[in-house]
Amino acid sequence: MQTAAQDDITLPLHNWEALHQLEREKDYLSSVAGEIDVASITSGASLSSPEFLLLASRYKPLNLTTKLMRIIKVVNVLMEEFSSQGIQIFPCVEVPGYNPIDLYVRFKGLTHLLISIRSMGKSEIIYKEANETLFVRRKGKGIKKWHPDPLVELSEYQAWLIKNRQQFGMPSREVRKPLAKVLLISGETTIDKHPEHLYAKISGEPYLALNRKGTAFVIKEEQISNFIKAYLAMYQAQEA
Repeated sequence: MQTAAQDDITLPLHNWEALHQLEREKDYLSSVAGEIDVASITSGASLSSPEFLLLASRYKPLNLTTKLMRIIKVVNVLMEEFSSQGIQIFPCVEVPGYNPIDLYVRFKGLTHLLISIRSMGKSEIIYKEANETLFVRRKGKGIKKWHPDPLVELSEYQAWLIKNRQQFGMPSREVRKPLAKVLLISGETTIDKHPEHLYAKISGEPYLALNRKGTAFVIKEEQISNFIKAYLAMYQAQEA
């Protein structure tokens, strides 16, 4: 049973409120494009949330605008698709020493997802099973390791979430609920075709499931709704 202390906790900004805040911050950046630098952002805008200031310290203004647009797009899709199912979406969650968690998604009492949204421009993502490492291949530029490795980051996010579950009003028993780590590939970046044994079937659909400090799913942005539907269906069937 959830304690009174957990009931009283103030959750980080999430769902529509978080989405509207991200949109305001994106609009602010767009309106002053070319007139500001990172220092002026982090010292400045009165509308800025702590999460926005954290992002601003990690990205150049133009890159930050693009990053916010990608996060906003995915949050919109998930809210429209799953708001009736009690979804909680926490964007831009700070994790000391690492890039922020782009999206922590919670279906209270059922399952969780940690989502990293990444784009590497016009390139192809390749996983080498021998050393459990992601590589980025660009035409005419060869192949190189993806650094920092988003699969490693996702594992660190999971460890951080378990230690800091109280921030989200999460009781200890909920930590044991299933958690999916998802690397969401956006933009022009594509995913190479991999050997069949690297795909896992969820509710009958195959998804690339890579092992690096645990399993993480690597999917294209347009697959996210279907992936979550399949993932929910699998665990709802088990709960029935």
